[in-house]
Amino acid sequence: MISTAGVTLSYGSHKLFEDVNIKFVPGNCYGLIGANGAGKSTFLKILSGENTSYKGTVTITPGERISFLRQDHFRFEDEQVLKTVILGQPKLSEVMAQKEALYAKAELTDADGVLAGELESLFADLRGWEAESDAAVLLAGLGIKTELHEKKMRELRDTEKVKVLLAQALFGQPDILLLDEPTNHLDVAAIRWLEEFLFNYDKTVIVVSHDRHFLNQVCTHMADIDFGKIQLYTGNYDFWYESSQLALKQQQEKKKKTEDKAEELKAFIARFSANASKSRQATSRKRQLEKLTLDDIRPSSRKYPFVSFKAEREAGDQLLRVENLSKSVNGVKVLDRVSFTLRKGDKVVFIGDTDLAVTTLFEVLTGELAPDSGSFHWGVTTSRSFFPKENSKYFDQIDLSLIDWLRQYSPDQNENFVRGFLGRMLFSGEEATKKTTVLSGGERVRCMLARMMMTDSNVVMLDGPTNHLDLESITAVNNALIKFSGTVLFSSHDQQFIQTVANRVIEISANGLIDHNKTYEEYLEQRL
Repeated sequence: MISTAGVTLSYGSHKLFEDVNIKFVPGNCYGLIGANGAGKSTFLKILSGENTSYKGTVTITPGERISFLRQDHFRFEDEQVLKTVILGQPKLSEVMAQKEALYAKAELTDADGVLAGELESLFADLRGWEAESDAAVLLAGLGIKTELHEKKMRELRDTEKVKVLLAQALFGQPDILLLDEPTNHLDVAAIRWLEEFLFNYDKTVIVVSHDRHFLNQVCTHMADIDFGKIQLYTGNYDFWYESSQLALKQQQEKKKKTEDKAEELKAFIARFSANASKSRQATSRKRQLEKLTLDDIRPSSRKYPFVSFKAEREAGDQLLRVENLSKSVNGVKVLDRVSFTLRKGDKVVFIGDTDLAVTTLFEVLTGELAPDSGSFHWGVTTSRSFFPKENSKYFDQIDLSLIDWLRQYSPDQNENFVRGFLGRMLFSGEEATKKTTVLSGGERVRCMLARMMMTDSNVVMLDGPTNHLDLESITAVNNALIKFSGTVLFSSHDQQFIQTVANRVIEISANGLIDHNKTYEEYLEQRL
């Protein structure tokens, strides 16, 4: 168990946490959520002991070990892959190093003999004899092939290093597992394996993630950071989101009878309880949900941007035809004779071996890049808007207020019209006059979404729209694309985003293009 008492942390006049009292117990997986900048990663560092600049106390059950997933890809460059994983259990690694140094001696003294016996006993207690096989099992589950286990970390690709560091964090059954964005750069198979691993893990897990599907699969509770406090809620992310929206709705309908509210709550909980699957966590979660009362559910104070895409006119049946399109980037061919046809109403997710292939395709289709060979033809009735993965060129060379920046793309130059779109993206009042040069990554994304919404296009293209966004903004974009009546071309690593939007999967690989012409779930069933 790990708990905090009176934890307070300030940076200058900004108070990040104030008097946080919370307890995390074994058998539960807690999703730590909050708006960008709320302090999710900082709180994990406080729990791990890396950040000691706070007031208050952090208490850990004596004898329990914490493991913290770090994103330092280059820390273990000279270490062997298998050994890097075992380093996740420092005490065992220390014993192994002591044994190695001891047995390297030319002669052993009596004292050395006694020490050797102690080390061997401790080595066995720490499952040292099974360490390499345990590490290998974790690596295999995450997709690291056996032939890579003996290599140095520097010989691996960055995506492989990420998996090794995750295996290191999981190694040795830590009592308290802290995971900061564990699904970053993982492929679908590795994410599914990790979901299963954590679902069956009977220790304490605290995770920060922008992947809602992942949070829904593994979490028994949500720990919501809001106004410097952390409030615990039973259930996964979808339960927290929908219950907070229900509470907000009920708060706004004050005249509604209390018993009617209670019936609505009962029906809501029953629906989520019925969807519970798998043994331990599902049974426990169902019991906890059934004990909830109206007072346990509170409306969230966080604001959601209003994202809406509307087509000014309907597109014709002839939408897009791509024929034998090829393109090289820096001398490397990333698109090789790509051909496909889009139909009106298609919502297509483009996936590939590398993000570069998809990004290049989108930039060719928008006219930002010229193909080396092949052609593409948009239907004459199509109107298109594009959300690029890299948006710096729209902001770095210009120092304007947000009003003047968005006015460049507006069909109506009236300030109130422009402010209306900024307000939907949570830039209201004085916020709308701030300069573009001081925007955060998430704020830039919201500006680009406002720009897109102004076009009323019947085709929208989005390259990685969930990057840099908090969960609230991701949810808003997700819902907008579900409701959009036009055609969507997009890329994303967010599983829930893909599953709920896409009705077609097109895969781009080194061997060309595969049009699976099926849903993402059907694609995964075929692949996994």
